[in-house]
Amino acid sequence: MPIHSARSVALSVLVESEHSEEGLDTLFDRALLRTPLDGRDRALALELTYGVCRRLLTIDWRLKPVLDKPLARLPGPVQMLLRIGAYQLLFLDRIPASAAVNESVNLAKAQVKNMQRDWGGFVNAVLRALIREPSAPWPSVHDDAAYALAVRYSVPQWLSRRWLDRLGLSAAQTVCEQASLIPPVTLRVNLLRITREELLRRLEKAGIQGRPTRISPAGITIVEGGSVAMLPGFSEGHFYVEDEAAQLIPFLLDVRPGDLILDACAAPGGKATHLAELIEDQGLIYAVDRSAGRLSVLQTNCSRLELKSIVPIVGDLRGSSWEGAAAKAGKATDPLWFDRILVDAPCSGLGVLRRHPESKWRKDQNAFARHQAVQSHILDSAARCLRPGGVLVYSTCSTEPEENEAVIDGFLSSHAEFRRESVAPWLPEAGRQLLTSHGDFSTLGNVDSMDGFYAARLTRVDS
Repeated sequence: MPIHSARSVALSVLVESEHSEEGLDTLFDRALLRTPLDGRDRALALELTYGVCRRLLTIDWRLKPVLDKPLARLPGPVQMLLRIGAYQLLFLDRIPASAAVNESVNLAKAQVKNMQRDWGGFVNAVLRALIREPSAPWPSVHDDAAYALAVRYSVPQWLSRRWLDRLGLSAAQTVCEQASLIPPVTLRVNLLRITREELLRRLEKAGIQGRPTRISPAGITIVEGGSVAMLPGFSEGHFYVEDEAAQLIPFLLDVRPGDLILDACAAPGGKATHLAELIEDQGLIYAVDRSAGRLSVLQTNCSRLELKSIVPIVGDLRGSSWEGAAAKAGKATDPLWFDRILVDAPCSGLGVLRRHPESKWRKDQNAFARHQAVQSHILDSAARCLRPGGVLVYSTCSTEPEENEAVIDGFLSSHAEFRRESVAPWLPEAGRQLLTSHGDFSTLGNVDSMDGFYAARLTRVDS
């Protein structure tokens, strides 16, 4: 598909996303390699791409009354053209309605060769009808709560129903709303190189608004600013971009300088680099991951942050090949005993839907059992490497009990040598409300605009 403008980049990426398992970020970066955009057009293309995915179901609901045939029966590019135009009309006040319609029509005409028909007139008629037709009232939660929440907050109906059944209407509405919001840009300050106060002063001097995070002692939320790579301190390694909830996980391990640490699913390295900072870069962290490509990103991050204590190892905790590489890395014992282990397990990612809105439309509830099997296997394998008296933290960016409490309960039922501990003593005081009934960490439904994370702390008590 020819790419000439911000809207055509968004169209290309959205059409490709319908048939790809790759994330929007990867598809978007690839599109920009084909046709680079200036900063303003790049920002618009990004807004349209992520905005359409974030509000997809709501957009389709608004389009339905002005279409004479189901949207799904139209060619894929035409569906996306209408969604891009509708998103501008419904959600972007700064773009005049006439410009949204005209640019959509022009883009349709530019696709005549590819689609073997001029859809410009059709696109024009539908979008102008959308402008004329008054908006229908939102579906009532009293008639069908799952459908009402799905339409209003643009989440799959199976997911809104699931949250309703488990959390009740009020909490489910909060979680649905959070999944549709634009996430903040949050930095984790590299306290080995700069204080939070000094970085805030540097940002302010550069005209960038930032504020300290309420719970994480190392976090800064960017209120308004430009590209992350252009922020003061990026090239000097003064910060790492990481959500506030993720910043709180490493504290739960209570690491010390000199510790031997295993990060079992480490790439791209957010928690591994944080652990390195917490041990003052004195100790050894084996950062294991199956993906060599993602581990190369970790190495780049280590270089930028100037951290030396992390050893990347390509491997899978469910096998034994990584252990040989770890034994050759330096400080090793036989058997290989770790003081601290982090299992940040692969999961459904339902806690970070707002950052990856395309994934909302690719997931289904049948995947939870598959995830749980993998998570349990990794946890079992990692636990064998923890020394007596050591600490293991299991975490996910999922909101669902099958991937969280159920995994821990199942593990404890077959491992009498492990005990579950409340994470409260290792959370900052402001975060003590983020506890489950078991004393685990959970940001589900939090009021601080954090991603949805879960973590449990286990200690090995046998001798």
